[in-house]
Amino acid sequence: MNPPAPHHARALISYGCLALSMALVGCYVALAKPLVAVLPVFLLAWLRFGIAALAMLHWLRRPVDEPPMTAATRRLVFLESFLGNFLFSLCMLFGVSLTSAVSAGVILAAIPAVVALMSWGFLRERVGPGTWMAALCAVLGIGLLALARAQPAADAQSQAQHAREWLGNLLVFAAVLCESAYAVIGKKLTGALGPRRISALINLWGFALATPMGLYAAWRFDFGTVPAGSWLLLLFYSLAASIWTVWLWMTGLRGVPAARAGVFTVMLPVSAALVGVLVLGESITAMQALALAIALVGVVLATRPP
Repeated sequence: MNPPAPHHARALISYGCLALSMALVGCYVALAKPLVAVLPVFLLAWLRFGIAALAMLHWLRRPVDEPPMTAATRRLVFLESFLGNFLFSLCMLFGVSLTSAVSAGVILAAIPAVVALMSWGFLRERVGPGTWMAALCAVLGIGLLALARAQPAADAQSQAQHAREWLGNLLVFAAVLCESAYAVIGKKLTGALGPRRISALINLWGFALATPMGLYAAWRFDFGTVPAGSWLLLLFYSLAASIWTVWLWMTGLRGVPAARAGVFTVMLPVSAALVGVLVLGESITAMQALALAIALVGVVLATRPP
């Protein structure tokens, strides 16, 4: 048997980085729920960016073989941070706190299709039938998973609760748009900057954007009310959200078109559901297993060599 072609091996490494990145995003989105319960959202975002900034100071230095940033690259770095880092965090944290996990899961399933559409519209990438089928599988699988996990509605719900859920769903959809833009803009950035420097720069912008409201929230907050376990969870959340997932995603994007990479965002709601089962003790049914299988079929369709 002939050994795999080098370009195919590189593609497999890229696929692994993309899948692991989105799996980590799903984990920290699910585990952020207890953090939102003890920390204000703006303070949580500010602490996340600040902790990660300290850990990535040595990544800010420009490598000797990397050209200076152009004005266009600087604008893309800002947009990448503002949309995919700052706004995504706020929309997701506020949205998850207002709506149900079922509704959030259904909405998050739209990410692969939105990324494919943005790649076709902005990057002029050719989106083949396999990628569209993969995106369809992702949407179908995660939608089925969310419906399978749905709980019976209460007999009577207040108008205020309906308004909260509507606003939460809108914020989660805004997070979908931000995450999709993050994937598309990141593809353009990988042609000019290395994954480490992109991670450090967009996190630094996120810290700057979150500082005004973060300082205001910190001034009014009693830090003595936060249990020790929440500080450890905050450390994981900060490192995963600002360092590990960004570096993995940018590394994977260097060898994969943005439209195909977008299919791997299916791992976000899948991993969030698995965290609910394995960490929070929820049971998994045959319908949920079928939904996961359909979603993973989409990953196979997206990653098979042409």
